[in-house]
Amino acid sequence: MDVRLAGRDNACMTIPPPRRPRLPSLNELRSHLHASDIQGLAQLATRGTLGITELVEKVQGNVYKTVAAPFGPAGQRFVDRTAGASGVNKRGITGLVYGAVKGITRLTGGTVEAVLSRVAPRESPQASSPQREALLSALNGVLGDQLLDTANPLAISMSLRHEGQTLLLDKAALARQLPGITGKILVLVHGLCMNDLQWRSETPVGVQDYGQQARELGYTPVYLHYNTGLHTSVNGGQFAALLEALLQAWPQPVEELTLLTHSMGGLVARSACHSAASRELHWLGRLRNLVFLGTPHHGAPLEKVGNWVDTVLGSNPVTRPFAQIGQIRSAGITDLRHGNVLPADWQDMDRFASGVDARQPLALPDGVACFAVAATLGAAPAAAGQERKIDEVLGDGLVPLSSALGQHTEPARQLAFPPDRQWIAVETGHMALLHSPAVYGQLKRWLGSDGASAT
Repeated sequence: MDVRLAGRDNACMTIPPPRRPRLPSLNELRSHLHASDIQGLAQLATRGTLGITELVEKVQGNVYKTVAAPFGPAGQRFVDRTAGASGVNKRGITGLVYGAVKGITRLTGGTVEAVLSRVAPRESPQASSPQREALLSALNGVLGDQLLDTANPLAISMSLRHEGQTLLLDKAALARQLPGITGKILVLVHGLCMNDLQWRSETPVGVQDYGQQARELGYTPVYLHYNTGLHTSVNGGQFAALLEALLQAWPQPVEELTLLTHSMGGLVARSACHSAASRELHWLGRLRNLVFLGTPHHGAPLEKVGNWVDTVLGSNPVTRPFAQIGQIRSAGITDLRHGNVLPADWQDMDRFASGVDARQPLALPDGVACFAVAATLGAAPAAAGQERKIDEVLGDGLVPLSSALGQHTEPARQLAFPPDRQWIAVETGHMALLHSPAVYGQLKRWLGSDGASAT
C-alpha cells in the first residue's frame, strides 16, 4: 500500500512502501568469511546460548528468592542459596532443565568447533574484503577483550597496514610495499569498531582518503589496524612498540612522524606517547604533529548512559541479572566513559561501577604540535558569553565539543590546545569527520609547508 504525504500546496506525492533489507545469501557469506571466522562465530554462538540460559536461570532464581522470603525456613527449602548460585534448586525439575540445556549446548558447540578447527588449517589463503573487515572490527569493538581472553580466531592482532595489507617491518619489504616512500611518515589511527579501510570513502566530490591526499604534502601514509575492544592503555603500549619497530625498519632517513587520529584513536595515541616517554623509545623524538578528530578526551555521554542503565538494573533483585547484558561491552568501550588513557585509570577498579572521574591527569606530549578538530551537528557553536546550545552539548552526536577540544572545569585536566590549533566543523557528524573535504582543507593548512611541525 502506498503512503501519501500532502504538501503545503495540497499537492500529493506518492512514496513507495519500504522494502525489507535483503539478507546476504549463503554464497555471499561464504565469499567473505573464512573458515576460521566461522569457527570464531560458532564459539560466540555457544557462549551466547550459555549466557542467555544462565541469565534466564538467574532471573527465575531471584524471583524464587523473593517469593520464598516471607515463608521463612519453609520457603528456603526450595531455593539454592549457595554462594554464587542462581537460586534455582539444581535437584528440582527446573534446575535439571537448565542443566540439560547448558550441557547439550556445550557438547554441540565443542563438536562444531572441533570439526572447524581441523578444516581451518587446511584452508587455502583467502583474500579479505571490506565487508569482512567491517564485521571483524565491529565484533572486536564490542567484544574484543573477550575474544582475546578466549583465544577466539576473530580477535584482531595489532598491525600497521597499507591498502588493507599488513606491512612487514623490514627495510626491503617496506620499500616494496610502499612505492615512492619518503622520509615523512603519516600514521592514521582509526576509532572504535572501525578499521583502516574505513579512512577511504566515495563522496560526491570524489574519493576521500586523508592518507592518500597527504601525499601531496610529502607524506607516506601508513594505517594502524587494532582490536578496539581492549583497554586503551593496552593498545597504547602495543602501538608505542610498533612505532619503534616501524621507524627502525623505515628504509629512508625519517624526517618527521605525524599521527592523524579519529575518535578513540586519539586516546590510543596519547597513551602511546606516555608509554614511549616512560620506556624512552626513540620514535617520540621524531613525532612532530599529533592531530585529533573528534577524540573524546574527557569521555563520551553514550558510555555514561550505559553505565547508568547498569546501575538502575542492578538496584533491583529481580532485574539485577539483566545488568549483565550491559556488561558485555568491552574494556575499550568502558574506557570511553571518562576518556581513560593510563593503566592506573582502570587497574584494581570495577569498570562497570558508577563513580566519579578518577583518571590521573595527562597533559599533551611536550615538543609536539597538537591539533584538535571538533564537530557540531548545529550551524555554529555558542558565542562567548552566550548560553550553551544543545548542539554544543551533543557535539557531533557522540562527542561533545568540550570533550573533543580537551576543555575541562578542572585546570589540571585541561588540555592546552592553542586557539589557532583548534577548529570546529559545523553541521558535521562524528563519522563525517573521516571524509570531509572541509576537514582535509584544515589539515592541509596545519600540516602544509607553512604550518607543519610548529611547536
